[in-house]
Amino acid sequence: MKKFLSLTLAALMLLSACVLFTACGKTTNVAVKDIELTAESYAFVIKKGNTEMQTAANELLAELKASGELDNIINSFFDGTATFAYTNPASKDGCLVVATNAYFPPFEYYEGNKLTGVDMKIASLLAEKMGKTLYILDEEFGSIFTSVDSGEADIGMAGITVNEKRLALYDFSDEYYTSAQVIMVKADNTEFDNCKTAADVEAILASKDKNYIVGTQNGTTGYMYTAGDEGFGYDGFKNLTTKGYSNGALAGKDLSAGTIDAVIIDKQPALMVAASINK
Repeated sequence: MKKFLSLTLAALMLLSACVLFTACGKTTNVAVKDIELTAESYAFVIKKGNTEMQTAANELLAELKASGELDNIINSFFDGTATFAYTNPASKDGCLVVATNAYFPPFEYYEGNKLTGVDMKIASLLAEKMGKTLYILDEEFGSIFTSVDSGEADIGMAGITVNEKRLALYDFSDEYYTSAQVIMVKADNTEFDNCKTAADVEAILASKDKNYIVGTQNGTTGYMYTAGDEGFGYDGFKNLTTKGYSNGALAGKDLSAGTIDAVIIDKQPALMVAASINK
């Protein structure tokens, strides 16, 4: 699967999602270090036992993969050529309700007041396949799982990583994308320049103290990786301070402003946040 990214176009695509960067105040450029700290796969989260939804999602993904359309969708949002944008109907009654956190470009984000992104495009195709109208429920990342479990949402689509702990609690669709966590620092920060592996990065992080602040998105793999979560298999870095944010763009803003020292989030969102800051 191609995973190229045109940063110039991506920055424009992310503009509406990152209006938070227009606030006054001195900011500096940031840089994403091209070292993958984790290996993970995305899938859609479904309530345990909802075989109808799981079957429909898997059938759609199989069709999109076989035709090459899944690659086309992903690439179009990565290179800025996608045109899909969606406005919710007035009511979610009778709709396919998809829970997301719409601050995770290029998978879900706002373009003006419309919702767009890789997952949202796939959501529209899933609704069409099921003969329903799409309703996108935008909420905090952690609330997606609660909404799916309670039945408020039919499915969660938000760049969600599949892992053993989540598999014990929820059903998932087939995987559709592979990703990784990366570290983002100020552009003039050279301490990671000689790093070649995740272990190299981790050795530097392990040498820090509580005055060193790493920003991450709450409830995500990045947060678990940094703060630690035994249930998910992450020891974390207890020596430093992990600061959780509702989305990665806010963490990037604070990094640029100098109030935190680093950000750890998913690779493609990191690239797009960096492009928006550096434009």
